[in-house]
Amino acid sequence: MKKSGPKSQKRSGIGRRSFVKLLPAAGAAGLVVSSSPLKALAQTPTPSPTPRPSPTPLRITKEMMHNAEKVIGIELTDKQEEMALPGVNRSLDSFEVVRKMDVPLDTEPAVVFHPELPGFHVKRAAAKTKFKFGRHEPLQFKSVDDLAFATVPQLAELIRTRKVSSVELTRMYVGRLKRYGPKLLCVVTLTEDLAMKQAQDADNDLKRGRYRGPLHGIPWGAKDLFATKGIKTTWGAEPYRDQMIDYDSTVVERLRQAGAVLVAKLSMGALAQGPKWFGGVTRNPWAPNEDQTGSSGSSAGTASATSAGLVGFSIGTETLGSIVSPSSTCGVTGLRPTYGRISRYGAMGLSWTMDKVGPICRGVEDCAAALDALYGPDKRDLTVGDAPFNWTPDVPLSSLRVGYLKTEFDGAGIQPQNDQQRQQLEQRNAMYKEALSALENAGVKMTAIELPKFPTQNIRYILSAEAATAFDDITRDGRVNELSGQAPFDWPNTFRTSRFIPAVEYLRAQRARVLLMREMDQLMSQWDVFVSPAPGSASLTITNLTGQPAVCVPCGFINNLPRAIMFTGGLYDEASPLRVALAFEQATKWHTMHPKVDWA
Repeated sequence: MKKSGPKSQKRSGIGRRSFVKLLPAAGAAGLVVSSSPLKALAQTPTPSPTPRPSPTPLRITKEMMHNAEKVIGIELTDKQEEMALPGVNRSLDSFEVVRKMDVPLDTEPAVVFHPELPGFHVKRAAAKTKFKFGRHEPLQFKSVDDLAFATVPQLAELIRTRKVSSVELTRMYVGRLKRYGPKLLCVVTLTEDLAMKQAQDADNDLKRGRYRGPLHGIPWGAKDLFATKGIKTTWGAEPYRDQMIDYDSTVVERLRQAGAVLVAKLSMGALAQGPKWFGGVTRNPWAPNEDQTGSSGSSAGTASATSAGLVGFSIGTETLGSIVSPSSTCGVTGLRPTYGRISRYGAMGLSWTMDKVGPICRGVEDCAAALDALYGPDKRDLTVGDAPFNWTPDVPLSSLRVGYLKTEFDGAGIQPQNDQQRQQLEQRNAMYKEALSALENAGVKMTAIELPKFPTQNIRYILSAEAATAFDDITRDGRVNELSGQAPFDWPNTFRTSRFIPAVEYLRAQRARVLLMREMDQLMSQWDVFVSPAPGSASLTITNLTGQPAVCVPCGFINNLPRAIMFTGGLYDEASPLRVALAFEQATKWHTMHPKVDWA
């Protein structure tokens, strides 16, 4: 691992090169307590049973908290104490739930995290096979502008057969980024000069007979937390908006080696929370004038730009829903691989035991191709496993054991409060009924299953504790106050609140996490894939803690906005959920529907 570092302004203070390398990767913002309002979440999983509410008066008083500040070495303002106090008391409730759990003495904490348990064996073939797409009809087009919404398999064949050049594609996408990016607030830095050079290099390679593979010459966009030498990496946050890092992340390196063309650094919620960054709220191309929910996040710009046809594909990250939620919101396909599948070297760290890197694309096989180019050890990120990924798009569906979360599809637990909500629930249930029927008609046999009964929400403070640690310096020196989001459930207050999470409670939660991993290991020993709504599934929080991969694809519309369905697989077996997702994609039309991008 390098010991040299990025050049940063004095205001960015801390050793940036060591910081970025030792804190790899990020995802969506989880929050400190299970009772966070839905608008604060990057996704809306079905909640696990919550602890009893704190009594009134609060057990932790402002005076008690003020005295504790002297011990933990941080001084809050009076207003900050008032804001943090409810969260501190709610955290205490969660601590007490976890304390009552029977955690055996031999349960080790998941501090250096690997999702596989002792004795785990990779199901797939031991040998790596050459990546190949399934069959695709040749794409007919009159001009390169007709290719804006093409999938990676379609673009790859056009480039391989030299029916279109990488330079032509790159000029088209750069033009669209310039034209439509400002409206969507999805572009932080346009890398036009680099892109045109890489595109010309890709075309020159083809002329010399060197074809690098399915991503050769295809323009892509990076979530702006991946280090790019000589180009700003802002993390979407005011304190880092001028940050320069003097090396490339593994993601950037490997996609360059695959012949892909980097056209833009795309927006992300500040420090990987939601859609809001220092440039504003990234918009959903399906509702470009809506500025509250926006594209969802935190992989905001990656989903928005992919949906709007501004890039060929993009790469984001997820910690608690930052790939699944914006992909679902923007009507694109998102793959969150197994934890430790893709190196996080050179990516911003939010939660080291939960951060994952994955693609956001316009098709299932696009995601498979991106994963194939990115996965595997790099001798830098020690969490990366050495399991092969073999994509076989024609695996018989009858060979896969598929479950589905029937109670979630039925809308159990959703309590509409008025006629409008009742109508939306009916539309939702009808949409998912149609989606499940499409799967069955495609040859997928499904059995109703249930998730483990586990107080998952009460160990979510693992994420908050790690995030607060990652950004402890800016919390202590006050730069966190520069962030535009300063509401009770935004990062600044969460970082301050999480200073009150004792180390003992954090480690006990990590040990409890191992129990959850055992529960999920038992479940996945019986199933290759399970199907759920997206993102409103309890499985989203569970699997972000336990590390299983998931892929979400569009499955319909409600109120003219996209909705999605999700396929979850076993550890290091992205191929199975991708295969079932491909069957759904091929049986439906939703992936072919794109927003009308005609505004400038």
